[in-house]
Amino acid sequence: MQLCRCRNYEEISQRAAELLTAQLTWKKDSTLGLATGGSPVGLYRKLRERFAEGLVDFSEVKTVNLDEYRGLAPENPQSYRYFMEENLFRHVNIHPENTYVPNGLEKDTETACRNYDAVIQRLGGIDLQLLGIGRNGHIGFNEPSDHFSSGTHCVKLSENTIEANQRFFERREEVPTEAYTMGCGAILRARRILLLASGRDKAEAVHAMLYGTITPQLPASILQLHENVLVLADEEALGQ
Repeated sequence: MQLCRCRNYEEISQRAAELLTAQLTWKKDSTLGLATGGSPVGLYRKLRERFAEGLVDFSEVKTVNLDEYRGLAPENPQSYRYFMEENLFRHVNIHPENTYVPNGLEKDTETACRNYDAVIQRLGGIDLQLLGIGRNGHIGFNEPSDHFSSGTHCVKLSENTIEANQRFFERREEVPTEAYTMGCGAILRARRILLLASGRDKAEAVHAMLYGTITPQLPASILQLHENVLVLADEEALGQ
């Protein structure tokens, strides 16, 4: 695992945009694993700017998102499909049929998870997977557990995660308690992984991910087993 120390969130976003631009220059038809939440917002802004300047092309790109809230329709402003449309997809020349997000409206969890794993397999796997890290060390919605999940699965969100996501909803009661998420095994099968970490509230999880024991109680620790992981972290996330 490689660590790149950045001064602040802006530098994280800039460096991440440069790396994704390089990835798409090298392989125009890359399959990107994308993330939501606060960590990649700056990156997506930088990519929109680069697209407007003619520096990056998404016409052959395919994307698979890490997760989606169970029970939310794509047009719901709090869904992750909506997040991706607003932050990236509708601003660039990516083809809508090449963007994939788990089906939050599929009530049968087995079907939803099986179908999403089939999509990733059909695309030939993920060339570059983008990740954030939760305060409890989750990646995607893989919460602390007694085991690492392999494929896409339905997870009950921890109180810690629900609390962190509450800021996006008017009332706590509106925050979904379940989500479909790509499993740790699927994440590890990505050819490259780029993790973004910003803020003092992430410092404990980042330190444990980098230097602690590999344990499902801190899902991000499994990234120590991957041969091509780059962590972009700012001074606060590194406890500095």
